[in-house]
Formats: sequence, structure tokens, C-alpha cells
Amino acid sequence: MSILFKNVKELVLEVDEFLSTVEQGVLIFKKGVYNYLDKQEEAFFDNIKNIERLEAVADKLQRKIDRELYLHSILPQHASDIEEMIDKVDEIIDAAKESLYEFDVEIPYIPDELINDYKRLVDASVDAASAVFPAVTTFFREPVKVKGMLTKVYFYEKESDKLSRNIKRRLFHEMDDLKLSQKIHLRYFALHIETISDKAELLADYLSINALKFNL
Repeated sequence: MSILFKNVKELVLEVDEFLSTVEQGVLIFKKGVYNYLDKQEEAFFDNIKNIERLEAVADKLQRKIDRELYLHSILPQHASDIEEMIDKVDEIIDAAKESLYEFDVEIPYIPDELINDYKRLVDASVDAASAVFPAVTTFFREPVKVKGMLTKVYFYEKESDKLSRNIKRRLFHEMDDLKLSQKIHLRYFALHIETISDKAELLADYLSINALKFNL
């Protein structure tokens, strides 16, 4: 661990636990979307319960980290930056939970010919999030290495954009048997899934900028 962080081992461990919880939530989101697409209702509802539990744990850990930063004046010159970064991590699991809720509430009809498209989209979106978490861990240990770790995040975010556009193109240019309202509804769910990679990209941007500040 670098000299800058030698006295904050406990905080780093708490951040690691927080990140692990959020990452589990993102993987549960992926399983939940797959369950929905494969019409595995019981497993889908189990995953909603699981992501609710993990999101609650993540919120509790986030509050604990915030308290530690200010109560014990840990890294006071960087406390607000760390707090904002933790907020951006939390936004990923929040978006994942809300997306599963939308599947549960609105019950979108997804034609069989689009199921694999949606699966590829959720794969890419979740891969972007999974790629950013190791960079957050490294941020607290060797910030100089962070920027080089973000390439995969940007790759998968762009892949997610491309796959989402492809779904929209198929909906509006090829699938004449669907009503306009159905096309709009399905476009909406592509955007929901894509939000995970968008949140990961925002976090990656923030890490890239602040890793430089921590190295000064």
C-alpha cells in the first residue's frame, strides 16, 4: 500500500466490502434479466429479492464509509472526492435494482427473435461495470495504475451502445408485426439495460481524473 494510504487500511477494507456487494448486485441483475428472458419466473423473483438485499447492504456500507471519512478525518483533503466516487459506485447497483423492478412491473413482451440481442446487451453492460470495480480497488492502493485499467470499461460501454442501437434498428426497421407502442416499450428496456454501462463509464471518467489528483 502506498505511503499516502498506509494509515487507512480499515477504510480500504470497508470500500472493498462495499465494492464486492455492488458487484454481486450487478451479477444478480444479469441473472435476473436472463431469468426474465428465459421465462424462469421463480428464479427471476428470487433475484429481485437478492438485489434488494444487496442494495440495502451497500447503502449501509456507504453510510459507514462516509462516517469514517469525516468522523476520523481520514484523508480530509480527498474526503469529498472519495465520497462522490462511492456515490457513483452506488448508482450502479441502484440502476440495476430499478431495471429489474421495471421488468417486474411492466412485464415487457420480448419476441423470441430479440431474446439473444437482449442477452448480448446485458452481457456487455454488466461487463463494463465488472471492469470498473478492480480500478476502484486499485485507486486506493496504486492510483498511478488506474487509468490503464479503464480500457475495458470504455470498450464494453461502446459495445453496449452498439448492441442497443442494433436492437432499436431491428425494432423500427425490420419488425413490422409489432405495434409502435410495443417498439417504444422494447426500446425503453434496451435503454434500461444500457444504463448500467453508462454508469460504469461515468465512474471510469471520475476515477481517471481523480487518480491524477491523488498522485500529485
